[in-house]
Amino acid sequence: MAKLKLSAPWIIYYREIEAMFRGDPGVRVIFDEDTLTVKLYVDDSGKAYALDELIPPSKKFGRTALKISIIPANDRFTAVDKANLLDVALQENSALSFIRTITGIMTNPMTYVVFKKEVVQYWTDDLGDYFGVHSALFQDIAKDIFENANGVFFCTDTAEDETYDGERLGAPLGEWP
Repeated sequence: MAKLKLSAPWIIYYREIEAMFRGDPGVRVIFDEDTLTVKLYVDDSGKAYALDELIPPSKKFGRTALKISIIPANDRFTAVDKANLLDVALQENSALSFIRTITGIMTNPMTYVVFKKEVVQYWTDDLGDYFGVHSALFQDIAKDIFENANGVFFCTDTAEDETYDGERLGAPLGEWP
């Protein structure tokens, strides 16, 4: 009888992080299986600081804890304004479409991190997929990686020419800012 080797949840989490930063030339993601550590080597110290603030230092999966280390190129962090953490963390990332903050509607500002309209795939040995991969949107991965993002919403861009019932998507009824 053939044995199935299924990916552990911490391996899948590592692959989500790797998929999110695959299109960022300034971030390299490495998994150290011996120490159960995901290491993000970041060229820009400001981006390293932003990622260190946005990504938790560890993630628990039952009794197993995955450590996450953000390592800046010069071993020093450069502080970044908290309001701009996502801007800095995702700059140069090809998955990002744009980031907009809306004020004046609610008591707190609402920040929308909009990713490009594309599917990202990564290996999870998913038995429900012929190729063993998981297909997701970047917004779904961002929700897993950036846990404590209050007032921040991750979404997927629409195409300029996309319409529903004659109205362009992304501008409901014309009253949204």
